[in-house]
Amino acid sequence: MQAVQSSCVIAGGGPAGMMLGLILARAGLDVVVLEKHADFFRDFRGDTIHPSTITVLGELGLRDRFLGLPHTTIHTLDAVINGTRLHPIDFGMLPPPDDFLVMAPQWDFLDFLAEEAAALPGFQLRMQTEAVGLIQEGGVVRGVIARGPDGDVELRASLTVAADGRDSILRDAAGLRPRRFGVPIDVLWFRVPKPAVVPPSTLAYIDQRSMVITIDRGEYFQTGMIIEKGGFDALKQAGLPHFHRVLGEVAPVLAPVADAIASWDDVKLLSVQINRLDRWFRSGFLAIGDAAHAMSPAFGVGVNYAVQDAVATANAVAAPLRSGQVDLRVLAAVQERRLPPVARMQRLQLSAHEFIGRPGGAARLPDPLPAPLRGLLAAAMPVARRVSARVIGRGFLPEHVAPELR
Repeated sequence: MQAVQSSCVIAGGGPAGMMLGLILARAGLDVVVLEKHADFFRDFRGDTIHPSTITVLGELGLRDRFLGLPHTTIHTLDAVINGTRLHPIDFGMLPPPDDFLVMAPQWDFLDFLAEEAAALPGFQLRMQTEAVGLIQEGGVVRGVIARGPDGDVELRASLTVAADGRDSILRDAAGLRPRRFGVPIDVLWFRVPKPAVVPPSTLAYIDQRSMVITIDRGEYFQTGMIIEKGGFDALKQAGLPHFHRVLGEVAPVLAPVADAIASWDDVKLLSVQINRLDRWFRSGFLAIGDAAHAMSPAFGVGVNYAVQDAVATANAVAAPLRSGQVDLRVLAAVQERRLPPVARMQRLQLSAHEFIGRPGGAARLPDPLPAPLRGLLAAAMPVARRVSARVIGRGFLPEHVAPELR
């Protein structure tokens, strides 16, 4: 078996793994990132790059190059509830210059990080290589066994990081089990062409039947529809015309283009999970991103929180890795820093699902909204915009790259 030695081996080439690998390699460390797929091209993944992530790119000197890629810049997001358009999110209320949200395909973001990291002598990205087990000696994790196109390889490292997603193999191998929170929904993801008349940037259309999310991808909308958990089979049995009709009723702007969904093969099911580990680490091992805490699609913060985990981890472990093994207290400090903001956001997501982020949730609101209620909501919007911009755009604890790592 081929053997490789490095300072850090990271399983998973998503936002958490790629950002951590990039920062550690910039710090002069030898880093190996493992990605089980041949490329990053997988549709229906988180495409929102939040203001706090743009700030991180700026601290790394990469902001302008990233913004030179094809993307959509969004300053405000509307929500349409029972036919009433509200304006709850205005990122322009954040301090400049990072006072906007970027919509870009996640594969472009990951390709960008990979290209920047590839120029660094200590960085190695192994595609089509999946971590399948841990190397453990005397209760300490010493690396991983990975399976690649040329066979198995043993990758030994002072620190092993599981960033391999919500179904993390390494998390299970480390004996860490997430605590799961019941989520009453699933999400159907699909794409539809833009209608002839394009509305203002709209995060969601909500009524008594469902919630439809629209993400502007330039020439089309990446679209999500909330359904009851486990309800996809019943929806398919009702037939595509029924699905087209429901989509057009919840989001009338999409009614003229709903029949572009020609078969159920065009519709992908995302089983929504919210979970998190009570303990993220063992000696020589740390879980971050979805491997440590699966987020709901609510507010689109998954990529942002993964990146924040990566920055906090790099800040904590870069110096210890230069001298050898990372002390357990360092790994515990990463969890102690990141767990509270993660838990707060997950509680917010659960509350959103309980109220309007599930089928029938908006039935608690009268349809149509009476004039006094519309007036009350309009009066509350300035405060809502200020709060939502900070909570969604920057998160509960935005991280900054340590000066010595910039």
